[in-house]
Amino acid sequence: MDWFDGIEAHWIWLTIGVGLAGLEMVVPGVYLIWLAVAAICTGLLTLAIEPNLPMQVVDFVFFALIAVFSARRYFQDRPIESSDPTLNHPAMRMVNEVARVTQAIEHGSGRVRLGDSEWIARGPDCAVGTPVRVTGAKGVILEVEPSQATPPTKEAPPE
Repeated sequence: MDWFDGIEAHWIWLTIGVGLAGLEMVVPGVYLIWLAVAAICTGLLTLAIEPNLPMQVVDFVFFALIAVFSARRYFQDRPIESSDPTLNHPAMRMVNEVARVTQAIEHGSGRVRLGDSEWIARGPDCAVGTPVRVTGAKGVILEVEPSQATPPTKEAPPE
């Protein structure tokens, strides 16, 4: 890499590696860190044996493939578990809540009030006013079953 006028090649690779690692913190994703690892490994190898430029590029590609596929395999075997798996599924957060039927559930379909919203509900036939327990959700449709519990009512604030 004589086109950098006196800067040794290993410093260039190490700088690229640190730059990619820095970009990983700014840009969303998980791929730049593995390219940063590959660039740093290429820089260390270049420091040790001083290969020519085409060989350095081949080494970088080789290290990048090893890093990406090793990380992929590692995370397949040890997936990162969410501390809140229902975060992006708001209807699933309502499972085990008690609601009240607002439109009779007939032929398996009706409406229930839960909190300050009404939801489409699927379940066994129930009359208006029947308390039901949410057992699941498919999209925005709640699956319900009759419940013995009464849903909490909002009390009027004292005057």
